[in-house]
Amino acid sequence: MAPFQVLAIFFTYFIFFQVYLGNAQSFIQSRAAYYPNSEEKGTETGACGFGTFGATINGGDVSAASDLYRDGLGCGACYQVRCTNSNYCSENGVTVVITDHGASASTDFILSQRAFGRMAQTIDAAASLLSLGNVGIEYRRVSCSYPSKNITFKIDESSDNPYYLAFVIWYQQGKTDISAVQLCETQNFVCKLLDRTRGAVWTSSSPPRGPLQIRMLLSSDDGDETWVVPVNNIPESWKAGETYDSGIQVN
Repeated sequence: MAPFQVLAIFFTYFIFFQVYLGNAQSFIQSRAAYYPNSEEKGTETGACGFGTFGATINGGDVSAASDLYRDGLGCGACYQVRCTNSNYCSENGVTVVITDHGASASTDFILSQRAFGRMAQTIDAAASLLSLGNVGIEYRRVSCSYPSKNITFKIDESSDNPYYLAFVIWYQQGKTDISAVQLCETQNFVCKLLDRTRGAVWTSSSPPRGPLQIRMLLSSDDGDETWVVPVNNIPESWKAGETYDSGIQVN
C-alpha cells in the first residue's frame, strides 16, 4: 500500500475517533426522578407558565429542571436524556422539553412518568425503572423540532386589552434560548423590551394600539445572538386566551 494511502486511512480514522469522542463527551452525568403523583404526561401548573400546553407538548415527554431552569430562560429547551443502567435502559433514551422548575435528591430532571418510562428498552423494563424512582442518567441539549408547527404566541387569560398584555411563546425551536423579547407597534415601528415576569411569561402594561409585532432575541451557547421578526403580526383585536401563529420556524 502506498504511503499516501496509509496516511489517508490514518487521517480518516483519526477524524472518526475525534467525532466519536466529541459525541461521547457531549453528555453530562446526573440523576433523574419523575413526578410520582402526576398524570402520565406533564403538569398543567408548571413554573414556565405553559398551562395545559405544558402537559401535552412533545406528546407529554416533558420535564421539570433544577439548575437548567435558569430563572425561566431554560423553559422550552430540549434535552436528550438516557438512563445508564444497561439492564433496563435504551441507547437513545428520550427527548424532553423543559416546562417546569423542580429538584429532588440531586437530580437535574424530574420527568413526566411517560418520559421516564420511555428511557427503557421494553415495557417490562419501564415498569422496573419506575419502581426505582430515581436513576443515574446522562444528558445533552438537542434541537427542538416541530415540523408542522410555527412559533406561536399564546395570550394569557389574565390579559386585558388595552391595559395589560401577557403571553407565552409556544413551539420554541432549534437549540437557542429566547433571551429577550420586544413588543413593536406596526404603525410607527416603536419597540420596547418586555419583562419576563415568570418562567416563559412576557408582559407589558398599557400595550400599544393597533396590530402588534413580537420580536425575539435568540441566543446560542457560543454567544451568537439573532433578532427574529415574525411574518405574521398579532391583530389589533387580539383576545385573552387566543393563540397567534408567527408564521416562522427556526432551525
